[in-house]
Amino acid sequence: MSLTDRLLTVALFGAEWVLWLLIALSVVSVAIMIERLIYFRSNAVDFEGLRAELKDLLGQRNLEKARQRVAERPGAIESEVVMAGLAKFNQGPMAVGEAMTGAKARAKLRLQRNLAFLGTLGNNAPFVGLFGTVIGVIKAFHDLAARRGQGPEAVMGSLSEALIATAVGLIVAIPAVIAFNYFNGQVRERVAHADTLAHEVLAEMGRGETSKAAEAK
Repeated sequence: MSLTDRLLTVALFGAEWVLWLLIALSVVSVAIMIERLIYFRSNAVDFEGLRAELKDLLGQRNLEKARQRVAERPGAIESEVVMAGLAKFNQGPMAVGEAMTGAKARAKLRLQRNLAFLGTLGNNAPFVGLFGTVIGVIKAFHDLAARRGQGPEAVMGSLSEALIATAVGLIVAIPAVIAFNYFNGQVRERVAHADTLAHEVLAEMGRGETSKAAEAK
């Protein structure tokens, strides 16, 4: 049996298994969307309020109250970055900056968890659907050749079923792309918030160092 005949044997199974694969991928995709949505909402913070309070507390050198404030949302990237900085507050700006950079990197990985799957699915689900359509068309033409004299009507049903695979691929891909872009936007926003708060911590440290130097003179 030639390679073409072997591949034809696979194609004659039809596109139904491709449809089941797309359905399974869509179920996983929806589960990830729900999990990420719950995660982002449960770890949201009032950024402007936190920034104002943190600036005021650090200006007063009330580190304990500042730690208590950010500890109210322990899973938020903004809180984790500030907590890491406050833990090293007495060790100088360099130690504080390094601690906050490390905390931000670790928290960002949690924010991005499973987003690669959504991006990959959004980019490739249409091709999976197209693959199913190609298989279905091959099967339809094979059936047409086997039913000589019955006319094209004999395989129109098979062709319509084949085209469904492409439609399902698009149906799976579009929500995945939308969710991927939305959650990536959320990641960028949260990371920007964390960077802003980190700069606030470093700025207040610098202001404190300047005050101490002025007093010493």
